[in-house]
Amino acid sequence: MAKDISFRDFTTGEKVRVVALVARMGKRGLADDGTGNVDLSDLKKRVERIEKAAERRKNGK
Repeated sequence: MAKDISFRDFTTGEKVRVVALVARMGKRGLADDGTGNVDLSDLKKRVERIEKAAERRKNGK
């Protein structure tokens, strides 16, 4: 998560999206066949974009 923001800095919609993405990450982890080779990079990038948007809004940029 970005350094300057907390969960309360997100809008309600962003919170819902982040929670849904984290749930999808968990689902992928559970669906793993035991190899530990689960690719979560696409979901992590989506969360990072949401965090950057919240940080820009908070800092007024």
